[in-house]
Amino acid sequence: MRQLSRFVAGAALMAALLTGTGAKAADIALTTTGAVEFILRDLIPPFERSTGHKVNMTVLGTVIAVDKLKDGAVADLVLLNPEVLSELTKAGRIAPGSITPVFHSRAGVAVRAGAPKPDISTVAAFRQALLNATTIGHSTGVSGVHFTATVIPNLGIAEAIKSKIRISKGFPVGVLIAKGEAEIGIHQIAELLPIPGIDIVGELPAELQATLVYATGIHASARQAEPARALAQYLRLESSVRAIRKNGMEPAPR
Repeated sequence: MRQLSRFVAGAALMAALLTGTGAKAADIALTTTGAVEFILRDLIPPFERSTGHKVNMTVLGTVIAVDKLKDGAVADLVLLNPEVLSELTKAGRIAPGSITPVFHSRAGVAVRAGAPKPDISTVAAFRQALLNATTIGHSTGVSGVHFTATVIPNLGIAEAIKSKIRISKGFPVGVLIAKGEAEIGIHQIAELLPIPGIDIVGELPAELQATLVYATGIHASARQAEPARALAQYLRLESSVRAIRKNGMEPAPR
């Protein structure tokens, strides 16, 4: 019964999104980050076909995106993590009350393709894998913040691995791993999946894992606020779930 209700609700929302869009087609400026790029590449074309709108997507590292938006860059829809969107709301860049969670993500571990896969099945095993590694890669994004602010302190190895850390800025950690610049890397599964030349070992141990959330927010100076809102709603439809999961994330609870 619950699935039927969700299907009916999704169908009703889709009908609402499609009503009258043909005569009011708009160019929607979307600013987002690499973690969700491939999900959006799967979902934007059917949205465009269904509504007549066109989505112009700009993909930036989270830190760069925030800096540009604070410096005056304008988008219609911004898709980043909620903490960042809240920061941008305080800065007057995101419309208050417009933040809506859309995707949930989890962090994982990868090594270079063909390299031995370390045991990360327990907290103790993962800790030892980090101590054994010659170099460790992480990003400046939400998974990197979680790794440095929560995982490393919990493991008590900050000083022991300090000299091993390699940080990817504006590109996926998988690139460091594939080039041999990091023996082991921690990044979101969704950002590891598209990178050639690496093998994904698995997710972080459950005790060290965190659900990383991505959300949409309407820009306070959006030129196409309603079409942007329609795109945000489209990302939450039941029909979008397959593309979300295919690209390593889960839909946010509705």
